[in-house]
Amino acid sequence: METTPETRARMSRQRSRNTEVEMTLRRALHSAGLRYRVHRRVLKEVRREADIVFGPAKVAVFVDGCFWHGCPEHATWPKRNADFWRTKIEGNRRRDLDTDSRLAAVGWLAVRIWEHEEPLLAATRVQDIVESRRPRHRRP
Repeated sequence: METTPETRARMSRQRSRNTEVEMTLRRALHSAGLRYRVHRRVLKEVRREADIVFGPAKVAVFVDGCFWHGCPEHATWPKRNADFWRTKIEGNRRRDLDTDSRLAAVGWLAVRIWEHEEPLLAATRVQDIVESRRPRHRRP
């Protein structure tokens, strides 16, 4: 079954960057005093970007959409073109796991935030993780 032009148009309007949740999360992290980079490739050999990157702490934050990444709480399986969408979403899940394991192999921690999470609570979680992983500098 083919995707309808209406569905194709609706899906193409979905933002992949600078979503409302991502922007709220970034504002909360910034106001907490944390500095970061946005939309960066952590591993140069892999074409995958983290939404928020804390370099010295080696933390890569991904804000995942419930539909696109198959949220266990909110994922929906479309009835139209069901095989296509199941393959697409399951592929996204596999890619996310692969990304997380590749990052872990080189000392990075991938933090996944679902779009349905309260951004301020997510920011607190990210802040705690970043602060716990920051390199400690010794004074002479």
